[in-house]
Amino acid sequence: MKIVKKLQILALLVVITSCSKSKVFTESDIQIIPKPASVQLENGVFEFSENTQFFIENQSQKEATTTLVNKFKKVVGWNLGFSETAPQRNYIQLSVDESFAKEAYKLEVHTDFIKITANGNSGFMYGLETVRQLLPIEIESDELVKNIDWIIPAIVVKDQPRFQYRGLMIDVSRHFFNKEYLEKVIDRLAMHKMNVLHLHLVDDQGWRMEIKKYPKLTDVGAWRVDQEDKHWSARETTDPNEKGTYGGFFTQQELKELVTYAASKNVEIIPEIEMPAHVSCAIAAYPELSCFEKPIGVPSGGVWPITDIYCAGKEHTFEFLEDVLLEVMEIFPSKYIHIGGDEATKTNWKICPHCKKRMKDENLENVEELQSYFVKRMEKFINSKGKKLIGWDEILEGGLAPDATVMSWRGVKGGIEAAKQGHDVIMTPGTHCYFDHYQGPQNEEPLAWGGYTPLSKVYQFDPVVDVMTPAEAKHVLGGQANLWAEYIPNEKQSEYMIFPRLAALSETLWSPKELRNWNDFSSRISTMFNRYELLNINYAKSSYLVSANTTINLENKTVNLTLQNEFPNADIRYVIGDNEMNENATEYTKPIELSETTIVKASLFKNNIPVGKIFIDTIKFHKAIAHKVTYITPYSEKYQGAGKFGMVNTLRGTKNFHDGQWQGWLATDMELIIDLNNEEEISEVVMGVLENQGPAIYFPTAIEVSVSNDGNSYKSVAKIEREFQKNSKSELKDFKLKFDKTTTRFVKVKANCLKQTPKGGKAWLFVDEILIN
Repeated sequence: MKIVKKLQILALLVVITSCSKSKVFTESDIQIIPKPASVQLENGVFEFSENTQFFIENQSQKEATTTLVNKFKKVVGWNLGFSETAPQRNYIQLSVDESFAKEAYKLEVHTDFIKITANGNSGFMYGLETVRQLLPIEIESDELVKNIDWIIPAIVVKDQPRFQYRGLMIDVSRHFFNKEYLEKVIDRLAMHKMNVLHLHLVDDQGWRMEIKKYPKLTDVGAWRVDQEDKHWSARETTDPNEKGTYGGFFTQQELKELVTYAASKNVEIIPEIEMPAHVSCAIAAYPELSCFEKPIGVPSGGVWPITDIYCAGKEHTFEFLEDVLLEVMEIFPSKYIHIGGDEATKTNWKICPHCKKRMKDENLENVEELQSYFVKRMEKFINSKGKKLIGWDEILEGGLAPDATVMSWRGVKGGIEAAKQGHDVIMTPGTHCYFDHYQGPQNEEPLAWGGYTPLSKVYQFDPVVDVMTPAEAKHVLGGQANLWAEYIPNEKQSEYMIFPRLAALSETLWSPKELRNWNDFSSRISTMFNRYELLNINYAKSSYLVSANTTINLENKTVNLTLQNEFPNADIRYVIGDNEMNENATEYTKPIELSETTIVKASLFKNNIPVGKIFIDTIKFHKAIAHKVTYITPYSEKYQGAGKFGMVNTLRGTKNFHDGQWQGWLATDMELIIDLNNEEEISEVVMGVLENQGPAIYFPTAIEVSVSNDGNSYKSVAKIEREFQKNSKSELKDFKLKFDKTTTRFVKVKANCLKQTPKGGKAWLFVDEILIN
């Protein structure tokens, strides 16, 4: 099916792009992401042919052309040549001008030749990436393409990045990704003019780099007990005596090869070796690194609070870390070493005799200052080797190390504070840069960490905060996206979460702020989607999704359905019932009012064709709507849903359990009575429930329906029981209890809560609606 789809795309593109060489390009044809600083369209075109040559000065410049040369070889079968003397015509010249900034370039396309001027290979490479995006998108195909005119417009592009640091963090600890996949990531970073790959090599759940002096870090620390069938946050504590089988690690040779490959694409790899927390894997391998040397297993899932951390009182801890970093620095020539420094629960430090002695000897008042001592000591060592330290914004606590760079993730506050203190800052706030968050309606998306960071929100990101002074803004090096991998078990899912949000981030970090425009970007991103298709990138189509907000008028029992989409001036159309979603669908212009059970289908349209997944919702009206509900066991104040009519308002909850539609019971059963006002004939009760075992939300273990005409004496008419089952997903379910038709006024529904999770904590029961039919 995927191959057929690709062939259809290629056939369509051949029809669209096969054209006369006299084609006149317009500004709308320039679909470059990130948007260049300056574009001037000229008359005419340059045509590539099998005789096109690269006019270069040295072998190094030849390497900068690799991507484009390989593209033409694969797609057309041409072996484009190289010359160190200027051909008369039909050539691409790489010209050095040392006055240019490091990554800046000037691209001049004439009818006879192309000239790219830059300081060095990074500028040449980015200039050629721009040429790539000016070419017909079939250049991205992985098979031969015929009947294409390989022309680009005559144009002058002057371009350079707004920020020097443009990064993506890949977490290879929570789930391991091999070298071949990371090479793909590097290719795609270069395509988007991004220049940093931050590798999160260490976390509680896995140590991913071979350290020759400490082989147990990978013999033990790289492997965990396989509990992938359970929700990440519902996995059981690992027995230290049980051998792990799930994981992996990079050899030092593999990492050397990866660093070399990245450098050829102007991508710097920054290694992160966590400390003092997020290191359970290291302590599982070497328990003596902790305060009390208690054996632990490598965690198979979530850990909170993180109390198994390095002992800050033992000299051996610092000897170990210095040994590790020496091997790390041999492999990674990066300017920076990232040490993490986040989320350390320091309860053990407060009672550890070694830590208490260290605090006394160093005149430290509290454990926050002890962490500052830890970070400053590691920074001194890192600086002594000619490197700089980066840490998450927690390294501000207790006093910041003298020359440290802060990566601000808990919003922008830490970055602002660090910049005020004169420290360099990399902005990566969870609100805009956490790619493990959902990017579309949760009901339509694979399980993610939480939060909502759609494409449009990423595009709103700006590393420089309005309250910063010009002097403080100069300390902002740039920004970074973070892809934490708790819910990223494979490459396909990783791609889905990265793309297309990386395209939005690339423009926020590269393009001049005054040129950024969401409407304009929205028109260009569709071309990038086509490139992703041909590159076999499993990008998310979430931005196409139509979502709905529903409100109910309890007095007249009508529901208003409001439809929306991420794109501006979106052409949203809908149909009711069994009607087909086609060009005849009704254009959405105002909220849809419903007064009976109705199926609504909606879609975004482009060029009169529905695109993306079709939104489908069934608004179910039932006999209990707006009737009185008496709660025998009250719901939690924390999760009150829509209040006293929340169970009978037709409004259903989503997988986002913070959406305001869920009523919750913590470690207690739900029991309520619905008064139908008059005796009604009924034969079914449906209860809508959510299960998400990570945050301890479980399906009920039993549901019972009883009926009464006087409100005092009840008769059971239906009951279901179920045993607990492991569930790694977030799931919505309607439990249906059918029974013989009966006439009644009062309906009692009781649902048994699991009470206690398998890990021993309190369990939640979440219910959004009781439907009586």
